Amino acid sequence: MKRSRPRDLLTLVRCLSIFVLFVPALCAQSQEMQQRIADVKQVLAFNKQMLARYTWTEQDIISIKGEQKKEELYNVRLGPDGKAQKSPIDPDSVSDDERRKRGLRGRIIARKTEEYKQYADSIKTLIQQYVPPDKDKIQQAFQSGNVMIGPEAGDAGRYRLVISSYIKQGDKLTLVISKAQKDVASLTISTYLSDPSDAVEVNVQFSRLPNGPNHVSSETINGVSKKLTITVLNSNYQLM
Repeated sequence: MKRSRPRDLLTLVRCLSIFVLFVPALCAQSQEMQQRIADVKQVLAFNKQMLARYTWTEQDIISIKGEQKKEELYNVRLGPDGKAQKSPIDPDSVSDDERRKRGLRGRIIARKTEEYKQYADSIKTLIQQYVPPDKDKIQQAFQSGNVMIGPEAGDAGRYRLVISSYIKQGDKLTLVISKAQKDVASLTISTYLSDPSDAVEVNVQFSRLPNGPNHVSSETINGVSKKLTITVLNSNYQLM
């Protein structure tokens, strides 16, 4: 027993040395993450407040196996609860000149999609919980240890926040954020409907209005099992 004590003492010293070197790095990373999350939460809250002053047009294009099937148009504004309130527009009521003015894609001839309507509506309802990201849910994820920070490959001016189990167990939300403007540049989502085998993949792009808020400019939502794609385009932003 006596012979082993020097060796045990040496092992203890080595462990303490590693601990002394490792802990400051962990603390620095934690502080950086806290600051990044605080910045993101502040920008998200600001943009939400600014968007409440606007109305805009949302165009949803539903495709099945790559073939465009249906178009849906909405006038959108944020309600008192901060959630989007949508008023349907009859696509046939919008002239080609008005479409060009609003920045809409061309008219789509509606084809039979009744069998997919419930599936498409379920996907839309699900993704509304993710887009735009909610600052309070991000904070909850951070407190639960479900947030990672890292560089954006090939772009030193941006970084990534990867959030796991944001809404559902096992989902993933990845935000790419500009270091300078602190805006969300893009967002990807991996989630599912009632079962993980019914996967939903989403890619979201953001843009900034001139002298206005950062906002979702487009979404591509893929319901993998049924090969259904919903393309969402936002345009024609107008101050109220």
